[in-house]
Amino acid sequence: MEHASAFLARALTTPLPASAALPRRRPARVAVAAAAPERKPPGAVASTTNYVVPLDSAPSGITRPLVEILRDLNKRVPDAIVRPSSRRASASDPVIPWYHANRMLSFYAPGWCGEVRDVIYTDSGKVTVIYRVTVRGTDGEVHREAAGTASLCDARFDDPVSAAEEAAFCKACARFGFGLYLYHEDETP
Repeated sequence: MEHASAFLARALTTPLPASAALPRRRPARVAVAAAAPERKPPGAVASTTNYVVPLDSAPSGITRPLVEILRDLNKRVPDAIVRPSSRRASASDPVIPWYHANRMLSFYAPGWCGEVRDVIYTDSGKVTVIYRVTVRGTDGEVHREAAGTASLCDARFDDPVSAAEEAAFCKACARFGFGLYLYHEDETP
Protein backbone atom coordinates (compact mmCIF):
# COMPACT_ATOMS: atom_id res chain seq x y z
CA MET A 1 0.00 0.00 0.00
CA GLU A 2 2.85 2.41 0.83
CA HIS A 3 4.48 1.72 -2.54
CA ALA A 4 1.27 2.50 -4.41
CA SER A 5 0.81 5.91 -2.80
CA ALA A 6 4.46 6.83 -3.40
CA PHE A 7 4.08 5.80 -7.04
CA LEU A 8 0.95 7.94 -7.41
CA ALA A 9 2.62 10.93 -5.80
CA ARG A 10 5.61 10.60 -8.13
CA ALA A 11 3.39 10.23 -11.18
CA LEU A 12 1.38 13.32 -10.36
CA THR A 13 4.42 15.51 -9.75
CA THR A 14 6.21 14.71 -13.01
CA PRO A 15 5.54 17.25 -15.78
CA LEU A 16 3.62 16.29 -18.91
CA PRO A 17 5.63 15.93 -22.09
CA ALA A 18 5.23 18.71 -24.68
CA SER A 19 3.42 16.35 -27.04
CA ALA A 20 0.67 15.87 -24.42
CA ALA A 21 -0.24 19.56 -24.27
CA LEU A 22 -3.85 20.35 -25.04
CA PRO A 23 -4.62 22.24 -28.25
CA ARG A 24 -5.52 25.89 -27.74
CA ARG A 25 -8.89 27.09 -28.96
CA ARG A 26 -9.56 30.52 -30.19
CA PRO A 27 -12.16 32.36 -28.05
CA ALA A 28 -15.54 32.60 -29.72
CA ARG A 29 -17.08 36.00 -30.33
CA VAL A 30 -20.40 36.63 -28.72
CA ALA A 31 -22.83 39.36 -29.69
CA VAL A 32 -24.61 41.02 -26.80
CA ALA A 33 -27.78 42.99 -27.33
CA ALA A 34 -29.23 45.23 -24.67
CA ALA A 35 -32.94 44.97 -24.15
CA ALA A 36 -35.08 48.04 -23.72
CA PRO A 37 -36.34 48.55 -20.17
CA GLU A 38 -39.72 47.01 -19.54
CA ARG A 39 -42.54 49.57 -19.43
CA LYS A 40 -45.12 49.09 -16.70
CA PRO A 41 -48.48 50.79 -16.46
CA PRO A 42 -48.91 53.23 -13.54
CA GLY A 43 -49.71 51.46 -10.29
CA ALA A 44 -48.10 48.16 -11.39
CA VAL A 45 -46.39 46.00 -8.78
CA ALA A 46 -42.60 46.23 -8.56
CA SER A 47 -40.59 43.57 -10.36
CA THR A 48 -38.80 41.00 -8.23
CA THR A 49 -35.68 41.13 -10.43
CA ASN A 50 -34.58 44.44 -8.94
CA TYR A 51 -35.92 43.70 -5.49
CA VAL A 52 -34.19 45.23 -2.51
CA VAL A 53 -33.17 41.76 -1.24
CA PRO A 54 -32.14 39.50 -4.13
CA LEU A 55 -32.91 35.85 -3.53
CA ASP A 56 -29.41 34.69 -4.49
CA SER A 57 -27.63 36.93 -1.97
CA ALA A 58 -29.62 35.87 1.07
CA PRO A 59 -27.45 34.07 3.63
CA SER A 60 -28.41 30.56 4.62
CA GLY A 61 -28.33 29.04 8.08
CA ILE A 62 -28.14 30.59 11.50
CA THR A 63 -24.93 32.59 11.38
CA ARG A 64 -25.41 35.72 13.50
CA PRO A 65 -26.20 36.64 17.10
CA LEU A 66 -29.67 37.95 17.95
CA VAL A 67 -28.47 41.47 18.72
CA GLU A 68 -27.26 41.88 15.12
CA ILE A 69 -30.43 40.37 13.66
CA LEU A 70 -32.68 42.60 15.77
CA ARG A 71 -30.59 45.67 14.90
CA ASP A 72 -31.01 44.92 11.17
CA LEU A 73 -34.75 44.30 11.51
CA ASN A 74 -35.09 47.79 13.02
CA LYS A 75 -33.60 49.44 9.92
CA ARG A 76 -35.78 51.67 7.79
CA VAL A 77 -37.84 49.71 5.25
CA PRO A 78 -37.32 50.71 1.59
CA ASP A 79 -40.14 52.98 0.40
CA ALA A 80 -40.66 50.80 -2.68
CA ILE A 81 -42.19 48.00 -0.59
CA VAL A 82 -44.36 50.11 1.73
CA ARG A 83 -48.05 50.01 0.83
CA PRO A 84 -49.28 53.63 0.68
CA SER A 85 -52.39 54.54 2.63
CA SER A 86 -54.27 55.11 -0.64
CA ARG A 87 -53.81 51.40 -1.49
CA ARG A 88 -54.93 50.13 1.92
CA ALA A 89 -58.65 49.51 2.27
CA SER A 90 -58.63 50.23 5.99
CA ALA A 91 -56.30 51.34 8.74
CA SER A 92 -56.02 47.75 9.97
CA ASP A 93 -54.57 46.52 6.65
CA PRO A 94 -50.86 45.68 6.85
CA VAL A 95 -48.51 48.50 5.90
CA ILE A 96 -46.06 46.04 4.33
CA PRO A 97 -47.39 43.11 2.24
CA TRP A 98 -46.65 39.72 3.79
CA TYR A 99 -44.46 38.53 0.89
CA HIS A 100 -42.11 41.50 1.33
CA ALA A 101 -41.97 40.94 5.10
CA ASN A 102 -41.26 37.25 4.46
CA ARG A 103 -38.36 37.96 2.11
CA MET A 104 -36.84 40.65 4.33
CA LEU A 105 -37.11 38.34 7.34
CA SER A 106 -35.39 35.56 5.37
CA PHE A 107 -32.60 37.97 4.45
CA TYR A 108 -31.96 39.44 7.90
CA ALA A 109 -32.92 36.43 10.04
CA PRO A 110 -32.22 33.21 8.11
CA GLY A 111 -33.64 30.25 9.98
CA TRP A 112 -36.73 32.11 11.22
CA CYS A 113 -39.99 30.25 11.45
CA GLY A 114 -43.63 31.15 11.88
CA GLU A 115 -46.73 29.33 12.99
CA VAL A 116 -50.43 29.91 13.40
CA ARG A 117 -51.10 29.47 17.11
CA ASP A 118 -54.88 29.83 17.07
CA VAL A 119 -57.83 30.61 14.81
CA ILE A 120 -60.86 32.06 16.61
CA TYR A 121 -64.28 32.54 15.02
CA THR A 122 -66.61 34.95 16.80
CA ASP A 123 -70.39 35.16 16.83
CA SER A 124 -70.13 38.66 15.39
CA GLY A 125 -68.87 37.28 12.06
CA LYS A 126 -65.14 37.86 12.48
CA VAL A 127 -62.12 35.60 12.47
CA THR A 128 -58.97 36.26 14.50
CA VAL A 129 -55.66 34.53 13.80
CA ILE A 130 -52.86 34.48 16.36
CA TYR A 131 -49.45 34.11 14.71
CA ARG A 132 -46.00 33.54 16.22
CA VAL A 133 -42.71 34.44 14.54
CA THR A 134 -39.54 32.90 15.97
CA VAL A 135 -36.12 34.33 15.12
CA ARG A 136 -33.09 32.14 15.77
CA GLY A 137 -29.59 33.42 16.33
CA THR A 138 -26.31 31.80 17.30
CA ASP A 139 -26.96 32.72 20.93
CA GLY A 140 -30.60 31.63 21.23
CA GLU A 141 -34.04 32.30 19.89
CA VAL A 142 -36.79 34.82 20.57
CA HIS A 143 -40.41 34.92 19.48
CA ARG A 144 -43.19 37.47 19.15
CA GLU A 145 -46.93 36.86 18.76
CA ALA A 146 -49.65 39.06 17.32
CA ALA A 147 -53.31 38.82 16.37
CA GLY A 148 -54.99 39.80 13.12
CA THR A 149 -58.75 40.06 12.60
CA ALA A 150 -60.90 40.08 9.46
CA SER A 151 -64.63 40.11 8.86
CA LEU A 152 -66.06 36.93 7.37
CA CYS A 153 -68.55 38.88 5.25
CA ASP A 154 -66.12 41.51 3.91
CA ALA A 155 -66.25 41.42 0.10
CA ARG A 156 -62.62 42.62 -0.16
CA PHE A 157 -61.30 39.25 0.98
CA ASP A 158 -61.49 36.03 -0.99
CA ASP A 159 -60.29 34.26 2.13
CA PRO A 160 -60.81 36.15 5.41
CA VAL A 161 -58.64 33.68 7.34
CA SER A 162 -55.68 34.41 5.05
CA ALA A 163 -56.29 38.14 5.43
CA ALA A 164 -56.29 37.81 9.22
CA GLU A 165 -53.15 35.65 9.06
CA GLU A 166 -51.37 38.26 6.91
CA ALA A 167 -52.25 41.00 9.37
CA ALA A 168 -51.08 38.90 12.33
CA PHE A 169 -47.82 37.93 10.59
CA CYS A 170 -46.99 41.53 9.67
CA LYS A 171 -47.78 42.72 13.21
CA ALA A 172 -45.58 39.97 14.70
CA CYS A 173 -42.74 41.12 12.42
CA ALA A 174 -43.36 44.71 13.56
CA ARG A 175 -42.96 43.55 17.16
CA PHE A 176 -39.38 42.66 16.22
CA GLY A 177 -39.04 46.24 14.96
CA PHE A 178 -39.49 45.50 11.25
CA GLY A 179 -41.34 48.53 9.89
CA LEU A 180 -42.62 49.40 13.36
CA TYR A 181 -42.17 53.12 12.75
CA LEU A 182 -44.73 52.90 9.92
CA TYR A 183 -47.50 51.97 12.36
CA HIS A 184 -47.06 55.09 14.48
CA GLU A 185 -45.65 57.47 11.89
CA ASP A 186 -48.71 59.77 12.10
CA GLU A 187 -48.43 60.02 15.88
CA THR A 188 -44.97 61.60 16.01
CA PRO A 189 -45.06 65.00 17.75
